[in-house]
Amino acid sequence: MATNPSKQYRKLKKRHPDFLKAVEALGKVVRKEGPIDKKNSQLIQLAAAAANRSEGAVHSHTARALDAGASPDEVYHAIILLTSTIGFPNVTAAISWADDVIDKAG
Repeated sequence: MATNPSKQYRKLKKRHPDFLKAVEALGKVVRKEGPIDKKNSQLIQLAAAAANRSEGAVHSHTARALDAGASPDEVYHAIILLTSTIGFPNVTAAISWADDVIDKAG
């Protein structure tokens, strides 16, 4: 399953290509800076997206985590681990956003 950038991301990239090029380069550099593998880095970013209540980022990092080899159970676990930090309502919202991607993946 290949990830497709959102409509908003594509619009922003068209409007500000150099800015998005820099953001994408930063993402690549920080992933290479340490020992965390791609799957776990995506699960960490997924958790941060859930904590920020960013539906688009939860969609994106769920898809990227699955692409990197994470199972749906690992995605859900990464989110529910946040319950005592971000609260049950925020966790359930993030799970529903992850479900959007997982359900499409089949």
